[in-house]
This record gives sequence, structure tokens and C-alpha cells, in this order.
Amino acid sequence: MISQVFVLSSKGDRLVYKDFRGNAGSDLVSGFYEKVTALTGDQPPVVMRHKEVHFVHVRQGGLYLVATTTADSSPFAVIEFLNRFAALVKDYCGGLSEKSVQMNFALIYELLDEMDYGYVQSTSSDVLKNFIQTEAVSPRPFSLFDLANVGLFGADTQQSKVAPSSAATRPIQVRHHMTRLQAGNFHLRVCVCVQGGKSEIFVDVIERMTVVIGANGVLMKADVQGEVKVKCFLPSCSEIRIGLNEDLSVGASQLRGYGTTVRVDQCSFHPAVRLEEFDSHRILRLSPSHGEQSVMQYQLADHLPSAPPFRLFPAIEKDSGGRLLMYLKLRCDLPPKSAAVNVGATIRVPKGCVSMSQELSSPDQSAELSPQSRAVLWTIPRFQGGTQLSALFKLDVPALSSASMMEVGPVGLSFELPKTTATGLHVRFLRLSPVQPGPAQRWVRYVTHSDSYTIRV
Repeated sequence: MISQVFVLSSKGDRLVYKDFRGNAGSDLVSGFYEKVTALTGDQPPVVMRHKEVHFVHVRQGGLYLVATTTADSSPFAVIEFLNRFAALVKDYCGGLSEKSVQMNFALIYELLDEMDYGYVQSTSSDVLKNFIQTEAVSPRPFSLFDLANVGLFGADTQQSKVAPSSAATRPIQVRHHMTRLQAGNFHLRVCVCVQGGKSEIFVDVIERMTVVIGANGVLMKADVQGEVKVKCFLPSCSEIRIGLNEDLSVGASQLRGYGTTVRVDQCSFHPAVRLEEFDSHRILRLSPSHGEQSVMQYQLADHLPSAPPFRLFPAIEKDSGGRLLMYLKLRCDLPPKSAAVNVGATIRVPKGCVSMSQELSSPDQSAELSPQSRAVLWTIPRFQGGTQLSALFKLDVPALSSASMMEVGPVGLSFELPKTTATGLHVRFLRLSPVQPGPAQRWVRYVTHSDSYTIRV
């Protein structure tokens, strides 16, 4: 049984608030944010207690999705509901972000109204499509790339393009059945539906990177979790054939061809995917249906085929005035023609920092001190490959000591790498059967996100 559900931004702004039972005050919203930001650990507990109420939350898309409940409720059931609620918002609104929630709050409230006095009735899109009447509003996508001169599939598919990183975040106008396959800690999604009569198909290869770099610059941990996501907006299509890298090897002992190969440690497929040609030609065959289908999931552990995308060179010292000086040089080791976007560095600082001055190497950067989270937030909108940026932070810390200076770090990075996969997995071709009567646009997107990228100082 759930008493309240609310959605908060990363700054604590209340975006959605629904009280099902009226047995708790609205001050719990501010109480939750104070508790979650006052914690010293990087990963706050999923379940927290406040008086007689328990907070259960998940964090996705930079938002806090929180449910309040009593002690007699199963926390695992509440966590599962919050994850499914997040999936519903992504399904209906095209994505989960502060902007998409603000633009579709009426739709989200309508989804929450399907709960009966705090009891979950259904989280299936196929069931809810008969009751949800509000249409989704899609934020205008931000184009990162020039789409004019890029072809992927040869002369027979001149409509092929590399899509911007937001190309697959379209809201689904025609509601459809949703299924989800989970294996380990990674997910793979396929959405098939008809939208606006357009003949389009979107294929995403999305990877999430977990990296730990020691204070001496040695790579200590490197994991990649990947998914292939397909959204099909075709009037009719009996089969989709997706060709992956011919030199793709699954497992360290399986070698294909000579020289450098694309390797993953393990992968799994949806039962509907036919694998007759996968072992010989690395081709996935799928008969699309309305709804979400998981096509392929893969993971690469303790190995990166190339150098980590970012390196940090810190210098921490105390100046003559007793202030803490942090001089940071951040290097992007991507190829010069590539770039990282939405780069954010969170630098842990000692307790009691009262003010900060800064010197940044370029005007598009920004930084701010967050005393509550004991961190300096350094933001870089776009970081070109093969370049280096620097920042000097001067912090006023009362009674600064050697022990206080040891509290600096680690540094956590968040970023998005468009047109890049850490494993090297790519789509070789995409074929439709039968051939569509009109021109079918085929969009392929490659993007790597930071799941956890930590640099010790």
C-alpha cells in the first residue's frame, strides 16, 4: 500500500505530487530532500525512515521518484512499482527528464489516477491505453549532428541517416503492449508501433560505462553494459533483419577473424528473436509486433578495447592565506572528430566550505559550490576530443588542516558520447521484409552514457 507518490528534480523542486490516502502531510516532500541531500555517501539508501513513514525512491533521468509507505509494505514491491512507473512515463512521454515531466504533468497524473487508494492496479500500457485520454507532448529534439551527408546502408538505402542522440525519444501516439526482459543489470528494448503514418525505423545501440581510475592514473575497473533498442513506425513489416559486426565474438575464447575483434563477455536475446544466422553471420531476425520487445543484451566486464574517454590531472594544495586550492586539468581522449556533451564533474570537498572563487579555461563552462552535498559541480556543455580543459577553484574552509585536505575527492564524471560505442558494436545493415511501398527512413543512433565514472585523487 502506497500513501504518496511524488517526483522531484535534482534541485528538490516538486514536479508531481499525488496523495492517495491523506494520512501524511505534504511537508514530507521537503523532509525527503533534506534527508537524501544530507547523506555523506555517494549512493543514498533506497529506503529511508522518517518518523512513522518510510521513503522508497529510485533515481532515473536526474529525477527522484519517491513513494511513501508504512512499515507493513514490501519495499521490493514498491521499488518494482517505481521502476515500472518510470518505464510508463518513458513509454508515453518519449523520455524521462525534468522537461518531459513538466510538459506532460497532466498525462502523468492521469497515469497515477489508475491507482486505487494506494493500491497498484496495472502498469501495462496495453491495459492503460483504454483509459488514458491525454496525448503526450514531445519536447523539441536537439540535433547534435549534421544529418545531410551520412549514409549507412549503401545505394539501396539512401534514406539511411545517423540520428541525433534524442531521435528515439519520441512519445508513442498509438498505445502498445509493453514487455521488459531483465538480465543482470542491463536492459534491451524494442518498440514497434505506427505513428502518424510515417514509414520510419529507429535502431539504438546504447551503452553504459562504469569506470574506476586510481589516484595514480591506473585503470582499476571498466565495465560496459549495452542494449540494442528498436522503434519501428512502419505500416506493415513481417520481418526485420539486423546485421551486427561480422567479427563480433561472445566470450574471451571465441575468436572471429584476424586482428582486433569486437568482443562481449555475454549476451542474451528475447525468445522471439530467431538466431539461425547469428552464429554464422551475426544477424538477428525479428518479426515485429505492437509493443516493447527486448532484442539483445550484452555486457563486457573488466576490459575496454580503447583508452578511457577522460583523464584527470589534479593538484591540491593550501595557499598562504589558508584557502584550499584545487587545480584540475581534464583531458578528453576521444578522437579529434568526436565530442562529449553534457559533461559534469562532481568534486567532493571538505566539510564546512563556506565560499568559492573560480577560474575556468573557457567561457562556456560553469561551476558552483553545493555546501549541502559537499561538492563542487563543474559543468561543460561540449568537450571536443583531443582537447584539455582546466579549472582553478579557491575554497574558503575554516580551520583547514592536512586531515581536511584528505577529504577532497573522489571526482565523479557524468557525460554522453554521441556516435560512439565503447565496445565497438555497430549495425552493419538493417533490412525489412517485405520491402515497404514507400521510402522507409532508417535512423541509427550510437551513444555511450556514464553509469558510474569515478576518478580518485
